[in-house]
Amino acid sequence: MNEEHNHRAGFVVLGGRSNVGKSTLVNHIVGHKVAIVTPKPQTTRRKVMGIRSDPDAQIIFIDTPGIHDSPKMLNRRMVQTARQTLADAEVVMGVIEAADRASAADHAFLEELRALNRPKLLVINKIDLMARVRLLPILEECARELPGIEIVPVSAKNGENIDELVRTLKSMLPEGPALMSEEEYTDQTERTLAEEIVREKLFLKLEREIPFSTAVTVEAFSEDEEKKLIKIAATIIVDRESHKGIVIGAGGRMLKEVGTAARIELEEILGWKVFLELLVKVDRDWTRNPRKLQEMGL
Repeated sequence: MNEEHNHRAGFVVLGGRSNVGKSTLVNHIVGHKVAIVTPKPQTTRRKVMGIRSDPDAQIIFIDTPGIHDSPKMLNRRMVQTARQTLADAEVVMGVIEAADRASAADHAFLEELRALNRPKLLVINKIDLMARVRLLPILEECARELPGIEIVPVSAKNGENIDELVRTLKSMLPEGPALMSEEEYTDQTERTLAEEIVREKLFLKLEREIPFSTAVTVEAFSEDEEKKLIKIAATIIVDRESHKGIVIGAGGRMLKEVGTAARIELEEILGWKVFLELLVKVDRDWTRNPRKLQEMGL
């Protein structure tokens, strides 16, 4: 066989419940930050693409929102997106987190995973948090629920066993040339990246109940090549007047902290100086409005 025929390429869709580390896993394997990461559930709202191009294979990862039960329209749409993407996947990579035993939510997801008629494997993430001997019960549980499936324990945080996971994924892909430019590592535009980075900083700095009703939209994005400067004007949307005051903070301190953290990271990613202007706007019940959700790509 020639080198082209030995090359493999394809799409791998990640699925699992919230906060199992799917986005951290994608970022680690791709080698770039393509998905924002916070300790709060439902951080990922859209499908996010990350691309790893090696001499022997190109793996195109699709990170999806966490699967969970919720009566809220925004959450239901996120879960619908995740399930539809998994159903259409070329290869499915299910992710659960290490624990003494699989939780009820894990069992529900494993049942969904078993029903998918697609090549698939299961990743048990966060093995750095517990002794190896304690993993045996959950490994046995998963093997019983998913007979014959490849199970790969990893730590997305410290990279343990990631090389084995990548080798396994490559073996599951069809032979063929690269499907995307080998210089690209995501399909996200710089505008979308700016929106996500600002939202990440909001999630990290705000109280627990507020982030889920916030969104970020970039209103203007311009580049000055001579000065190597990017100017970004973004609006933070909240659904209550009281939340607006919290996001701005006393004397504007919270908004300034969010803006500074976002600007520093965007400068690292984009390689130019960034001037970031943030405004806060109240849009009541935007999370329950289908038209507004669609406008935001949700």
